[in-house]
Amino acid sequence: SPRRTRALRSKMSYEMGRVELHLRDAIKEHGAGHLTLIDPDSQTPQEAGMMAQAASQGGTDAIMVGGSMGATGVLLYETVAEIKRVTDLPVILFPASTAGLCENADAVFFMSLLNSRSPSYLIENQALGAPLVLRYRLEALPMAYIIIEPGGTVGYVGDARLIPRKKPELALAYALAGKYLGMRLVYLEAGSGADSPVPAAMVALVKKMLGDVLIIVGGGIRSGAAAAELVAAGADLIVTGTAVEKSQDVCSFISELTSAIRR
Repeated sequence: SPRRTRALRSKMSYEMGRVELHLRDAIKEHGAGHLTLIDPDSQTPQEAGMMAQAASQGGTDAIMVGGSMGATGVLLYETVAEIKRVTDLPVILFPASTAGLCENADAVFFMSLLNSRSPSYLIENQALGAPLVLRYRLEALPMAYIIIEPGGTVGYVGDARLIPRKKPELALAYALAGKYLGMRLVYLEAGSGADSPVPAAMVALVKKMLGDVLIIVGGGIRSGAAAAELVAAGADLIVTGTAVEKSQDVCSFISELTSAIRR
């Protein structure tokens, strides 16, 4: 009934925290959102802060902080602190393991690498990290993480059975599993520095079947045109990391992306 539907929606909204609602509001307002991924291991905290500030000026909606290797400890904490000092954007941790958690961020992508062969990336790190997420009072964003070929470093480190680019039905199967497990976000990842992004046809199929689940797409996105194609296919959030690090003008690059994906 309509009354029951409204009650369910109200319950879902209650379960969502401030950061997730911020992302959903940005998508509702603009049609799609953008996330800037910063790897603490790639530059100093001060340089990361300058990058985040420029990305904010370019219109990004939140800052992700993490990496496949080295994004831990004091370096992670100081990078998050510097980003929060120079921008008001939400900072979302993107951890490779429990070592990728720190108490001064706003939220964490609490994710399971669904196509990993290793229990460490399916559930063990999550179980070890959950008490820290609670202690640090981080907002947990439940996310299914799925690696598409070529996969890059994260595919290797995460021991993933890469989803073939020409097999969108396999990506859909994993994404549906994530949805049925209660995950409200699905991240289709081609890997940092991939030669090309996740295929638009794969994104379209996953979005068509998952409805309100937010579809995040990253890896190999180097232009506004590429981002726009993915959004047209159904991506809700676009992630750029390596391309941002290599950009000579971060603000202009992010502005190109955000202008291309927003209606």
